Amino acid sequence: MHALISADMEGATGVTCPDDVRPGTPQWERFRRLFTGDVKAVCEGFFDAGVTDVTVNEAHSTMRNLLLEDLDPRVRLLSGNHKPFGMMEGIQARPELIAFLGYHAGPGEPGVLSHTFTGFEIFEVKLNGRPMSEGYLNALLAAEYGARLALVSGDDLTCADAKDYAPGAQTVAVKEAVDRYTALCLTPARTSVLLREAAQAGVAQAQVPPLPAGPFRCEVTFTGTSSATMAACIPTVERTGPRTVVFSAATVAGLYPCFRVVARIGAGAAEPVYG
Repeated sequence: MHALISADMEGATGVTCPDDVRPGTPQWERFRRLFTGDVKAVCEGFFDAGVTDVTVNEAHSTMRNLLLEDLDPRVRLLSGNHKPFGMMEGIQARPELIAFLGYHAGPGEPGVLSHTFTGFEIFEVKLNGRPMSEGYLNALLAAEYGARLALVSGDDLTCADAKDYAPGAQTVAVKEAVDRYTALCLTPARTSVLLREAAQAGVAQAQVPPLPAGPFRCEVTFTGTSSATMAACIPTVERTGPRTVVFSAATVAGLYPCFRVVARIGAGAAEPVYG
């Protein structure tokens, strides 16, 4: 049985601050070890349940944060950020199972380091009228490829979001959000046990996430007008307001790369202070 773990960092054990996940900072050096510990625990849970093939796809920032040398030798690590499906690279191989580790709430939510694909440049994003977290979008893509979603981890708001888009998945709240930059955190000794046990249980209970019928219409509202100006230069992307663009696709697989491009170009047009 083949499992894919999409591993983001904002929802990892102990993470609360931008410097905790910003490559090159002293805190990043510390928290990449805790992040790796979370991933290791989920891998072990999958192996405990009889999974024979586990691929971990790095899904944060440069996508070069995990410590390969600390992982189980049976694991394969997909590292580097030049990937057509980004956070969901590896789904093309049609794994039977998938896990979302270290995820977070979407933009505008009070969850720890909440955002969707960019740190602050996206003010709001909706998919067919529903607020679109990274977890929701990724679950829909998993469903198109027939993968069963076994586990979602992050803060408590991330887990609450997952109950809607993945009712069959195990959820592990490694921390309780107090503010976007504050949380009540469990220790690694506790979260490693919780993650391993949930991953093991999730193998038998996982379900393919619900997939609504297409087409899929994505509406992105940026924090600044310049981001919308540049994003609207992309073919098929229409500007509908000073800060808002929309685009559609017949499938989630078709929408996914377009959203990645819109997010990156929009973020690139933002200025550090004024957005």
